Amino acid sequence: MSGYCAGGQHPGLLNEQRSEHDANMSEKNDSSIQYAGLFRRLLAIVYDLFLLIALLFVATAVAMIFNQGNAIEPGQPLYPYYLVYLLTVSFAFFGWFWTHGGQTLGMKTWKIRLQQTDGKRISWWLALIRFFIAILSWSLFGAGFLWSLFQSQKRTWHDIASNCLMIDLRTEN
Repeated sequence: MSGYCAGGQHPGLLNEQRSEHDANMSEKNDSSIQYAGLFRRLLAIVYDLFLLIALLFVATAVAMIFNQGNAIEPGQPLYPYYLVYLLTVSFAFFGWFWTHGGQTLGMKTWKIRLQQTDGKRISWWLALIRFFIAILSWSLFGAGFLWSLFQSQKRTWHDIASNCLMIDLRTEN
């Protein structure tokens, strides 16, 4: 499921809003686009991490209901399901924001936006690819993030894998 209605349009916007939004996202040529650097990305991640931790606390409280109110610990039969559940909640958090406007709350604060290289919003499928490649990048000591320091468009591994760009919005009107 891509998160879009027929024709690839966002269901939460009126037709005239959709066309204006898509035109605004894709009308700029590459020379006028400012790409978000690593520092701004990391600051947005810190903001989002606080929100995600709070969400995972709530998700854990809900999960504890299925373990008679006790913590779910390694070695318990529910533990593998619990980990998958937390991973799913984490993906839902990031995926929702990425597919609905291209900005998490941290990204809005630091004025950066995620979009496909053609200027369109990303689909749920691209969000999933992005999510798992970002996990891989973190597991390799942030190597995928450091990669952006050597790219003209400042793209990370998960940007490249999901055909996305991170745009710096400070220069937009």
